[in-house]
Amino acid sequence: MNKIIAIANQKGGVGKTTTAVNLSASLAATKRKVLLIDMDPQGNASTAAGILTEDPNTLYNHYFDTIPIEDCTYSSKDGYDIIPGGEELIALEVSIRNDNKQGFLLKSLEGISNKYDYTIIDTPPTLNQLTIEGLFCASGTLIPLQCEYYSLEGVTGLMTTIQTLSDKNMSSNRVIGIVRTMVDMRNNLAKEVSDELEKHFKNLVFNTLIPRNVKLAEAPSHGISGIKYMPNSYGAKAYLALAGEVIRKVEYA
Repeated sequence: MNKIIAIANQKGGVGKTTTAVNLSASLAATKRKVLLIDMDPQGNASTAAGILTEDPNTLYNHYFDTIPIEDCTYSSKDGYDIIPGGEELIALEVSIRNDNKQGFLLKSLEGISNKYDYTIIDTPPTLNQLTIEGLFCASGTLIPLQCEYYSLEGVTGLMTTIQTLSDKNMSSNRVIGIVRTMVDMRNNLAKEVSDELEKHFKNLVFNTLIPRNVKLAEAPSHGISGIKYMPNSYGAKAYLALAGEVIRKVEYA
C-alpha cells in the first residue's frame, strides 16, 4: 500500500528539500518503489533529481491542461520517480484556493497508488495552499528541524494545523517524527535545542542526526542525491539510517 509522507516546515533553510530528495533516494535504495512530488515553486527537488526533459509537465499541467498524472512523472538518476515543481505552481496555489478544489491531489494519486510503496511530498517553506494540499493527502508528516531556537517556534503551529485537519476528519495525517538537520554537536546551542526537543517531543524525535555535510550540499549541482554522489559521506549514511527508522515506524508500527 502506498504510504504518502509530506516533508514540511514553515521555516525555510532547514534542510526540507535535502531531506525529501535523500530520503526518497534512500528508500529507493532498499528496492522500494518511490515517487517524489515537488510542490515547491522553487523547484529545488527537481534540480536535485537531475530531470533532463526541457519544460517538463508539472502538477500545473495536470490541473489546468488535464494531462494525466502519469505523464507528469519522470525517472530520476537515483531510482525514484518524480513529479517536478516550478514557478507555475504559484498559479496552481491560487486556483486551488479560489476554485475550492482542496484534495484534488489525493484523488489524482489514487490512480497510480498501486505503483508505489512510498510517495514523498516536498512542500513549500510556508503554510500556503500547496502545503495544505500536501498535508491533506498525506498519511503522515515528517518535520525537518534545524537545531536553533527560532526553528522550534514554527513546529507547534504546523503540528496544530495537522491536528486540526485530523480533528475535522479532513485527513488521517499524523506527525511521524521530527528530524534534526544540519547538526553540529560541537555547537552548544545545537546541543541545547536537541535536548529540548527530546524532552518536549520525546516519542517523535528520530534518533538519526543529519550532520552539516558539504557532500549533501554539493550533490544537487550534479543532479543526484548525496546517497549516490558520495555514498560513504556522513550525510549519506545518516539519510540511509533515517530511511531505516522511517520504515520501522511506518511499516511495523
